Amino acid sequence: MDLSSFRRRSSLSPPPPASPDRGSARGLLPAPARGFGLGAMRLNRILGSALLVLPLIATISVFYPRDGERRASDRVLGFAEARVLEGRALDGNATPLVADDTDSSSPPVDLPKNDLLGGLLAAEFDKQSCLSRFQSAIYRRISPHKPSSYLISRLREYEKLHKRCGPSTQSYNETLANINSGKAIGSTDCKYIVWISFSGLGNRILTLASAFLYALLTNRVLLVDRGKDMADLFCEPFPEKSWLLPTDFPLVNQFQSFDGKSPNCHGNMLKNNIINTSTDAIPAYLYLHLAHDYGDHDKLFFCDEEQTVLAKVPWLVLKTDNYFVPSLFLMPSFDEELSKLFPDKETVFHHLGRYLFHPTNRVWGLIARYYQAYLAKADEKIGIQVRVFDVGNGPFPHVMDQILACTLKEKLLPEVDKKGSISSPPENQKLKAVLMTSLSSGYSEILKNMYWEYPTVNGDFVGVYQPSHEEYQQTERQLHNQKAWAEMYLLSMSDVLITSSWSTFGYVAQGLGGLKPWILYKPENRTTPDPPCRRAMSMEPCFHAPPFYDCKAKTGIDTGALVPYVRHCEDMSWGLKVVSGRDEL
Repeated sequence: MDLSSFRRRSSLSPPPPASPDRGSARGLLPAPARGFGLGAMRLNRILGSALLVLPLIATISVFYPRDGERRASDRVLGFAEARVLEGRALDGNATPLVADDTDSSSPPVDLPKNDLLGGLLAAEFDKQSCLSRFQSAIYRRISPHKPSSYLISRLREYEKLHKRCGPSTQSYNETLANINSGKAIGSTDCKYIVWISFSGLGNRILTLASAFLYALLTNRVLLVDRGKDMADLFCEPFPEKSWLLPTDFPLVNQFQSFDGKSPNCHGNMLKNNIINTSTDAIPAYLYLHLAHDYGDHDKLFFCDEEQTVLAKVPWLVLKTDNYFVPSLFLMPSFDEELSKLFPDKETVFHHLGRYLFHPTNRVWGLIARYYQAYLAKADEKIGIQVRVFDVGNGPFPHVMDQILACTLKEKLLPEVDKKGSISSPPENQKLKAVLMTSLSSGYSEILKNMYWEYPTVNGDFVGVYQPSHEEYQQTERQLHNQKAWAEMYLLSMSDVLITSSWSTFGYVAQGLGGLKPWILYKPENRTTPDPPCRRAMSMEPCFHAPPFYDCKAKTGIDTGALVPYVRHCEDMSWGLKVVSGRDEL
């Protein structure tokens, strides 16, 4: 019988209470000889009691071994406790862990009261409506990056603004009248930016964070186009008032047709000199086209002069597939506020992402169940995110070679002994869990077989897991996006992360997890790059299509060389990303 079976049976079937004849000395020992008298009777009782107590002591020693013995044996048997629960004192405010609001088959585990990420999150929420908001911190290591007190205060101020100006409020209805009239009528207490759901899930998460930062900087209320699945992926981030745009919003049916040539497009109106800094007639709304195909006039959005005009417009409608935060850091009008919000500049998405994006209970169930089943027992979790741009069916040998070259060269994974030269396993063996995400299952299967067929040179055990392999991207499919969001979130729980170049999927994971990943260079001509990867300068995502324009000189310029905290990206030479400063280069 193995030990795990014994533990289960012992815990489920406690010994029956002792009956009078079985629980006494007379029922266990033969009758004492007459010659021994009273002393023999006492001896009988002592021996009988000892025989009763010894099995109990043995049982306790099985369930409660000494700490060192328990940790060593558990590691070998694969029963190491989840590290997220170690060292956490339980108190009267403990919260039960339930993986999914529809799944209560396993008993809840008492967990410490969440600290709301150091004040980043508001407390005025019903816990059952969004389990991830209060449970996610338990699955992560504590972030060393603390939000500034100024950011926390601005978030609380924004929540009050959203409550006062959100959907169905008097201010919202009054401002909505501007759109129906076709022009701005007088001043309004509330101004809005409407984010259009556009592009893949990774892009949507990054652009929504960008839009929210812009809303903070300009005192606007952010409203979110529902698209096909936004409400199924993310909990409401603001107390009391929804961030979802009402379905009867007058412009909803035009969202998908908006482009750089639309009549109310800001860039198009500048190009045709319909609007400028001296314009008296302010339109009721302007469309901001900041997608990858935007033109030179659209890019003037990032000039302070144009922000003066935009500040007068009640409604801004935004479509973008870019994380445009780096260019906001290059605008003098926002510089001081951004410095107060983010003294550590590379934490923008880390803080805003954890504030805004909480998986719905359905998605959280996918995350929590997978984590507990495959990752919780590991001493170290390594995330590998594989995005392949080659056409054809994988796995591609040059990509697999690159993954192995990076993970082994950087000592992120142990090498294997193919010669069988290791006679006995070393001490202090570790259990490592590799979480791979890819549209193809081929890469994880190769890695899994390698660590199954050969021992590691350092004696570590390596398990390889892949939640899904959808074969091709299915952006409009609800379950596909729920799985994609779950996998991004699982990757963000890694201790070490390897990501693919140009991938917004990886950007989201590294930002949420506060991780500086090793980035796999994009292969050219189906050849493994040398070197295969490099460490990221910061945890911030890359802005793939930034403007290269000096607003004052009105000429082209390298915007990646203007300030020490906005540099060109490691994976895209023309892209921009925010870093902490020159010491990160």
